[in-house]
Amino acid sequence: MADLSPGDIAASGLKAQAIRLRHVAENIANADTPGYRRKMVAFEPGRDFGHETGGVVAGRVQLDRTPLPRVFDPSHPMADAQGFYDGSGVDLVVELADSREASRSYEANLKVFEQSRAMNGALLDLLRR
Repeated sequence: MADLSPGDIAASGLKAQAIRLRHVAENIANADTPGYRRKMVAFEPGRDFGHETGGVVAGRVQLDRTPLPRVFDPSHPMADAQGFYDGSGVDLVVELADSREASRSYEANLKVFEQSRAMNGALLDLLRR
């Protein structure tokens, strides 16, 4: 199998970062949901028939397994007999940092994609002469 073109590699990065951003947005939206566990996405090398292509794909979504914070609120409907319930496992500072990192990576991949298209267009112009 042939390796991917630079534009295809950048497109795979765009797709993977878009998936990551979607899960970061879900985490932020559920920051106040009791019992919610943060979703994390790891990236894996792109493969085609068992051979690495040079691209990247978003792997399986993993749930953060750190213990959920215990919140004391006896009036909460999910509170146990002692007045505690499991809070959300989302830290907004971490999610905002992940969001910025993913956004910047997305932008970098977009620039690579645009540059690849421009270079291919310039090559076609040269070949037409």
